[in-house]
Amino acid sequence: MNKVMLIGNVGKAPEVRYVDQGQAVARITLATTERGYTLQNGTQVPDRTEWHNVILWRKLAEIVERYVHKGDKLYIEGRIHYASYDDKQGKRQYYTEIWADNMELLTPKAAAQPGPSNS
Repeated sequence: MNKVMLIGNVGKAPEVRYVDQGQAVARITLATTERGYTLQNGTQVPDRTEWHNVILWRKLAEIVERYVHKGDKLYIEGRIHYASYDDKQGKRQYYTEIWADNMELLTPKAAAQPGPSNS
């Protein structure tokens, strides 16, 4: 079974493009962080942040285009996709992506879209 579940923050504005007969494809970067801790001997282990490249298709991509912004917190469910290509020097380059099957917006609506203030 190939299944991934991530909760993290969007690192930059989503890139959305349209391919084959207007099918939407979105690419986002998602940062997940493991909190640091202190060992029994007093050694500090710092936070560790991982960056994930997430690909969303069709309706999910359209939702991303409309509602997702840099800094938003997302829940992503999908699968790991490995691929490779040959660079200009002919050297094989490998990369990993998460192909999303499900997404939930976790940023509260008030935080995501500034509204009128109560002053």
